[in-house]
Amino acid sequence: MAGFVIKRLLQAVLTVIGVITAAFFLTRLAGDPAALLLPPEATLEETQRLRAALGLDQPLFVQYLLFMGNALKGDFGMSLRESVPAMSLVLDRVPATLELALSSFAVGVGLAFILGILMRMTRHNWVRDLITWIALARQAIPVFSFGLVLILIFSIWLKWLPSYGRGTPAHLVLPALTLGTYELALYLRLFNSSLAAEQRNDYVRTAFAKGQGRIQVLLQHMLPNALLPLVTVAGINLGMLLGGTVVTETVFSWPGAGRLIVQSVSQRDYPVIVAGVFVISVMFVIINLIVDVLYGVLDPRVRLA
Repeated sequence: MAGFVIKRLLQAVLTVIGVITAAFFLTRLAGDPAALLLPPEATLEETQRLRAALGLDQPLFVQYLLFMGNALKGDFGMSLRESVPAMSLVLDRVPATLELALSSFAVGVGLAFILGILMRMTRHNWVRDLITWIALARQAIPVFSFGLVLILIFSIWLKWLPSYGRGTPAHLVLPALTLGTYELALYLRLFNSSLAAEQRNDYVRTAFAKGQGRIQVLLQHMLPNALLPLVTVAGINLGMLLGGTVVTETVFSWPGAGRLIVQSVSQRDYPVIVAGVFVISVMFVIINLIVDVLYGVLDPRVRLA
Protein backbone atom coordinates (compact mmCIF):
# COMPACT_ATOMS: atom_id res chain seq x y z
CA MET A 1 0.00 0.00 0.00
CA ALA A 2 2.91 2.36 0.77
CA GLY A 3 4.29 1.93 -2.75
CA PHE A 4 0.86 2.65 -4.18
CA VAL A 5 0.60 5.93 -2.23
CA ILE A 6 4.18 7.01 -3.07
CA LYS A 7 3.56 6.41 -6.77
CA ARG A 8 0.41 8.54 -6.66
CA LEU A 9 2.25 11.30 -4.77
CA LEU A 10 4.99 11.46 -7.41
CA GLN A 11 2.36 11.62 -10.15
CA ALA A 12 0.59 14.41 -8.25
CA VAL A 13 3.76 16.50 -7.96
CA LEU A 14 4.53 16.12 -11.68
CA THR A 15 0.95 17.06 -12.52
CA VAL A 16 1.08 20.27 -10.49
CA ILE A 17 4.43 21.25 -12.03
CA GLY A 18 3.03 20.66 -15.51
CA VAL A 19 -0.07 22.72 -14.77
CA ILE A 20 1.75 25.78 -13.44
CA THR A 21 4.26 25.56 -16.31
CA ALA A 22 1.40 25.65 -18.81
CA ALA A 23 -0.23 28.51 -16.91
CA PHE A 24 3.02 30.49 -16.91
CA PHE A 25 3.52 30.32 -20.67
CA LEU A 26 -0.16 30.76 -21.56
CA THR A 27 -0.49 33.90 -19.48
CA ARG A 28 2.31 35.47 -21.50
CA LEU A 29 0.12 35.13 -24.59
CA ALA A 30 -2.46 37.49 -23.07
CA GLY A 31 -0.33 40.57 -23.77
CA ASP A 32 1.88 43.04 -21.95
CA PRO A 33 0.49 44.11 -18.54
CA ALA A 34 2.48 47.35 -18.77
CA ALA A 35 0.05 48.50 -21.46
CA LEU A 36 -2.79 48.28 -18.93
CA LEU A 37 -0.92 49.59 -15.90
CA LEU A 38 0.29 52.76 -17.63
CA PRO A 39 -1.92 55.51 -19.06
CA PRO A 40 -2.27 55.71 -22.86
CA GLU A 41 -0.01 58.78 -23.05
CA ALA A 42 2.93 56.95 -21.38
CA THR A 43 6.19 57.14 -23.30
CA LEU A 44 8.20 54.20 -24.56
CA GLU A 45 10.87 54.85 -21.91
CA GLU A 46 8.29 54.71 -19.13
CA THR A 47 6.93 51.45 -20.50
CA GLN A 48 10.41 49.93 -20.68
CA ARG A 49 11.20 51.01 -17.10
CA LEU A 50 7.98 49.42 -15.84
CA ARG A 51 8.66 46.20 -17.73
CA ALA A 52 12.17 46.11 -16.24
CA ALA A 53 10.75 46.68 -12.75
CA LEU A 54 8.33 43.79 -13.26
CA GLY A 55 11.05 41.54 -14.67
CA LEU A 56 9.31 41.29 -18.03
CA ASP A 57 12.27 42.58 -20.02
CA GLN A 58 14.23 39.33 -19.59
CA PRO A 59 14.02 36.37 -22.00
CA LEU A 60 10.97 34.20 -21.44
CA PHE A 61 12.97 31.13 -20.44
CA VAL A 62 14.92 33.15 -17.86
CA GLN A 63 11.61 34.45 -16.48
CA TYR A 64 10.39 30.86 -16.23
CA LEU A 65 13.48 29.66 -14.35
CA LEU A 66 13.22 32.55 -11.90
CA PHE A 67 9.51 31.91 -11.48
CA MET A 68 9.97 28.19 -10.78
CA GLY A 69 12.78 28.90 -8.33
CA ASN A 70 10.54 31.26 -6.37
CA ALA A 71 7.46 29.04 -6.74
CA LEU A 72 9.29 26.12 -5.11
CA LYS A 73 9.66 28.40 -2.09
CA GLY A 74 5.98 29.34 -2.16
CA ASP A 75 6.61 32.80 -3.63
CA PHE A 76 4.51 33.56 -6.71
CA GLY A 77 5.37 37.24 -6.76
CA MET A 78 3.42 40.41 -6.08
CA SER A 79 0.10 41.21 -7.66
CA LEU A 80 0.62 43.74 -10.43
CA ARG A 81 -2.64 45.46 -9.52
CA GLU A 82 -2.84 45.23 -5.73
CA SER A 83 0.90 45.28 -4.92
CA VAL A 84 0.43 42.51 -2.33
CA PRO A 85 1.62 38.88 -2.48
CA ALA A 86 -0.39 37.06 -5.14
CA MET A 87 -0.71 33.91 -3.03
CA SER A 88 -2.29 35.82 -0.14
CA LEU A 89 -4.94 37.24 -2.50
CA VAL A 90 -5.79 33.74 -3.73
CA LEU A 91 -5.80 32.14 -0.29
CA ASP A 92 -8.21 34.82 0.96
CA ARG A 93 -10.68 33.66 -1.71
CA VAL A 94 -10.20 29.90 -1.25
CA PRO A 95 -12.69 29.51 1.66
CA ALA A 96 -15.49 30.93 -0.50
CA THR A 97 -14.61 28.55 -3.36
CA LEU A 98 -14.46 25.56 -1.01
CA GLU A 99 -17.80 26.53 0.52
CA LEU A 100 -19.47 26.69 -2.88
CA ALA A 101 -17.80 23.55 -4.26
CA LEU A 102 -18.52 21.37 -1.21
CA SER A 103 -22.11 22.60 -0.97
CA SER A 104 -22.67 21.93 -4.67
CA PHE A 105 -21.10 18.49 -4.31
CA ALA A 106 -23.40 17.67 -1.39
CA VAL A 107 -26.44 18.84 -3.36
CA GLY A 108 -25.55 16.78 -6.43
CA VAL A 109 -24.64 13.56 -4.63
CA GLY A 110 -27.49 13.89 -2.14
CA LEU A 111 -30.11 14.38 -4.84
CA ALA A 112 -28.66 11.52 -6.90
CA PHE A 113 -28.74 9.21 -3.89
CA ILE A 114 -32.34 10.05 -2.98
CA LEU A 115 -33.65 9.96 -6.55
CA GLY A 116 -31.64 6.83 -7.37
CA ILE A 117 -33.15 4.95 -4.42
CA LEU A 118 -36.60 6.22 -5.41
CA MET A 119 -36.11 5.00 -8.99
CA ARG A 120 -35.09 1.53 -7.78
CA MET A 121 -37.94 1.27 -5.27
CA THR A 122 -40.85 2.55 -7.35
CA ARG A 123 -42.90 0.21 -9.47
CA HIS A 124 -44.12 2.99 -11.77
CA ASN A 125 -42.17 3.41 -14.99
CA TRP A 126 -43.43 6.95 -15.49
CA VAL A 127 -41.76 8.03 -12.25
CA ARG A 128 -38.38 6.70 -13.42
CA ASP A 129 -38.84 8.26 -16.84
CA LEU A 130 -39.80 11.63 -15.34
CA ILE A 131 -36.76 11.73 -13.06
CA THR A 132 -34.47 10.72 -15.92
CA TRP A 133 -35.82 13.34 -18.30
CA ILE A 134 -35.60 16.11 -15.67
CA ALA A 135 -31.96 15.20 -14.96
CA LEU A 136 -31.10 15.09 -18.66
CA ALA A 137 -32.87 18.39 -19.31
CA ARG A 138 -30.86 20.00 -16.52
CA GLN A 139 -27.57 18.73 -17.94
CA ALA A 140 -28.51 20.11 -21.37
CA ILE A 141 -28.72 23.66 -19.99
CA PRO A 142 -25.38 25.52 -19.61
CA VAL A 143 -24.45 26.52 -16.08
CA PHE A 144 -24.61 30.27 -16.72
CA SER A 145 -28.04 30.01 -18.40
CA PHE A 146 -29.48 27.90 -15.59
CA GLY A 147 -28.08 30.33 -13.02
CA LEU A 148 -29.70 33.29 -14.76
CA VAL A 149 -33.03 31.43 -14.87
CA LEU A 150 -32.86 30.76 -11.12
CA ILE A 151 -32.06 34.41 -10.49
CA LEU A 152 -35.01 35.48 -12.64
CA ILE A 153 -37.45 33.17 -10.85
CA PHE A 154 -36.35 33.18 -7.20
CA SER A 155 -34.72 36.61 -6.92
CA ILE A 156 -36.60 38.89 -9.30
CA TRP A 157 -40.07 37.38 -9.57
CA LEU A 158 -40.55 35.68 -6.20
CA LYS A 159 -37.98 37.75 -4.26
CA TRP A 160 -37.20 34.76 -2.02
CA LEU A 161 -33.43 34.57 -2.35
CA PRO A 162 -30.56 37.03 -2.95
CA SER A 163 -29.10 37.02 -6.45
CA TYR A 164 -25.46 37.87 -5.72
CA GLY A 165 -22.81 38.04 -3.04
CA ARG A 166 -21.88 35.90 -0.05
CA GLY A 167 -22.75 36.26 3.60
CA THR A 168 -25.75 34.21 4.68
CA PRO A 169 -26.88 30.64 3.93
CA ALA A 170 -29.53 32.14 1.66
CA HIS A 171 -26.79 33.51 -0.61
CA LEU A 172 -25.49 29.96 -1.10
CA VAL A 173 -28.75 28.34 -2.24
CA LEU A 174 -28.89 29.47 -5.87
CA PRO A 175 -25.18 29.00 -6.67
CA ALA A 176 -25.13 25.54 -5.05
CA LEU A 177 -28.24 24.46 -6.96
CA THR A 178 -26.83 25.81 -10.21
CA LEU A 179 -23.52 24.01 -9.90
CA GLY A 180 -24.62 20.92 -7.99
CA THR A 181 -27.43 19.80 -10.26
CA TYR A 182 -25.35 19.89 -13.45
CA GLU A 183 -23.89 16.39 -12.94
CA LEU A 184 -27.13 14.91 -11.59
CA ALA A 185 -27.83 12.91 -14.75
CA LEU A 186 -24.33 11.40 -14.66
CA TYR A 187 -24.68 10.36 -11.03
CA LEU A 188 -28.11 8.86 -11.64
CA ARG A 189 -27.01 6.85 -14.68
CA LEU A 190 -23.96 5.53 -12.88
CA PHE A 191 -25.84 4.77 -9.68
CA ASN A 192 -28.68 2.96 -11.44
CA SER A 193 -26.38 0.97 -13.71
CA SER A 194 -24.33 -0.14 -10.68
CA LEU A 195 -27.46 -1.18 -8.79
CA ALA A 196 -28.78 -3.01 -11.85
CA ALA A 197 -25.50 -4.92 -12.17
CA GLU A 198 -25.53 -5.84 -8.48
CA GLN A 199 -29.15 -7.02 -8.69
CA ARG A 200 -28.12 -9.82 -11.06
CA ASN A 201 -25.62 -11.29 -8.59
CA ASP A 202 -26.26 -14.50 -6.68
CA TYR A 203 -26.06 -12.91 -3.24
CA VAL A 204 -29.08 -10.74 -4.06
CA ARG A 205 -31.16 -13.74 -5.06
CA THR A 206 -30.02 -15.52 -1.92
CA ALA A 207 -31.08 -12.57 0.23
CA PHE A 208 -34.53 -12.57 -1.37
CA ALA A 209 -34.75 -16.34 -0.92
CA LYS A 210 -34.16 -15.84 2.81
CA GLY A 211 -37.24 -13.64 2.92
CA GLN A 212 -35.60 -10.25 3.21
CA GLY A 213 -37.54 -7.27 1.90
CA ARG A 214 -36.60 -5.06 -1.06
CA ILE A 215 -35.53 -2.12 1.09
CA GLN A 216 -33.34 -4.31 3.32
CA VAL A 217 -31.68 -6.02 0.35
CA LEU A 218 -31.13 -2.70 -1.41
CA LEU A 219 -29.66 -0.82 1.53
CA GLN A 220 -27.74 -3.58 3.31
CA HIS A 221 -26.47 -5.71 0.44
CA MET A 222 -26.60 -3.93 -2.91
CA LEU A 223 -25.84 -0.34 -1.94
CA PRO A 224 -22.32 -0.80 -0.42
CA ASN A 225 -21.09 -2.59 -3.55
CA ALA A 226 -22.86 -0.21 -5.94
CA LEU A 227 -21.21 2.83 -4.36
CA LEU A 228 -17.69 1.80 -5.41
CA PRO A 229 -17.83 3.26 -8.98
CA LEU A 230 -19.70 6.29 -7.66
CA VAL A 231 -16.85 7.06 -5.24
CA THR A 232 -14.40 7.45 -8.11
CA VAL A 233 -16.62 9.61 -10.32
CA ALA A 234 -17.85 11.73 -7.42
CA GLY A 235 -14.28 12.36 -6.27
CA ILE A 236 -13.18 13.42 -9.74
CA ASN A 237 -16.21 15.67 -10.08
CA LEU A 238 -15.47 17.27 -6.71
CA GLY A 239 -12.05 18.21 -8.03
CA MET A 240 -13.64 19.55 -11.20
CA LEU A 241 -16.11 21.56 -9.13
CA LEU A 242 -13.22 23.40 -7.48
CA GLY A 243 -12.00 24.54 -10.88
CA GLY A 244 -15.45 24.78 -12.44
CA THR A 245 -16.83 27.35 -10.03
CA VAL A 246 -15.49 30.13 -12.27
CA VAL A 247 -18.68 30.59 -14.29
CA THR A 248 -20.99 30.23 -11.29
CA GLU A 249 -18.93 32.65 -9.20
CA THR A 250 -19.09 35.16 -12.04
CA VAL A 251 -22.86 34.84 -12.53
CA PHE A 252 -23.63 35.22 -8.81
CA SER A 253 -20.75 37.61 -7.98
CA TRP A 254 -19.47 35.01 -5.54
CA PRO A 255 -16.12 36.21 -4.10
CA GLY A 256 -14.17 33.02 -4.77
CA ALA A 257 -10.82 32.16 -6.30
CA GLY A 258 -12.36 31.39 -9.69
CA ARG A 259 -13.81 34.88 -10.02
CA LEU A 260 -10.48 36.35 -8.92
CA ILE A 261 -8.69 34.43 -11.69
CA VAL A 262 -11.16 35.67 -14.30
CA GLN A 263 -10.65 39.26 -13.17
CA SER A 264 -6.88 38.78 -13.16
CA VAL A 265 -6.94 37.46 -16.74
CA SER A 266 -8.67 40.60 -17.96
CA GLN A 267 -6.12 42.69 -16.04
CA ARG A 268 -3.14 40.57 -17.15
CA ASP A 269 -2.12 40.11 -13.52
CA TYR A 270 0.27 37.21 -14.19
CA PRO A 271 1.26 36.36 -10.59
CA VAL A 272 -2.34 36.12 -9.38
CA ILE A 273 -3.36 33.98 -12.37
CA VAL A 274 -0.57 31.46 -11.84
CA ALA A 275 -1.03 31.43 -8.05
CA GLY A 276 -4.75 30.79 -8.49
CA VAL A 277 -4.19 28.01 -10.99
CA PHE A 278 -1.60 26.49 -8.65
CA VAL A 279 -3.94 26.47 -5.65
CA ILE A 280 -6.86 25.00 -7.60
CA SER A 281 -4.65 22.35 -9.23
CA VAL A 282 -3.24 21.35 -5.83
CA MET A 283 -6.73 20.96 -4.40
CA PHE A 284 -7.78 18.96 -7.45
CA VAL A 285 -4.75 16.68 -7.20
CA ILE A 286 -5.20 16.15 -3.45
CA ILE A 287 -8.82 15.14 -3.92
CA ASN A 288 -7.89 12.73 -6.70
CA LEU A 289 -5.11 11.31 -4.54
CA ILE A 290 -7.58 10.71 -1.71
CA VAL A 291 -9.98 9.03 -4.14
CA ASP A 292 -7.19 6.82 -5.54
CA VAL A 293 -6.14 5.74 -2.06
CA LEU A 294 -9.74 5.19 -0.98
CA TYR A 295 -10.42 3.16 -4.10
CA GLY A 296 -7.29 1.13 -3.41
CA VAL A 297 -8.52 0.45 0.11
CA LEU A 298 -11.99 -0.57 -1.05
CA ASP A 299 -10.76 -2.67 -3.98
CA PRO A 300 -7.37 -4.43 -3.43
CA ARG A 301 -7.17 -5.24 -7.15
CA VAL A 302 -6.46 -1.57 -7.90
CA ARG A 303 -3.41 -1.19 -5.69
CA LEU A 304 -2.09 -4.65 -6.64
CA ALA A 305 -2.27 -3.71 -10.31
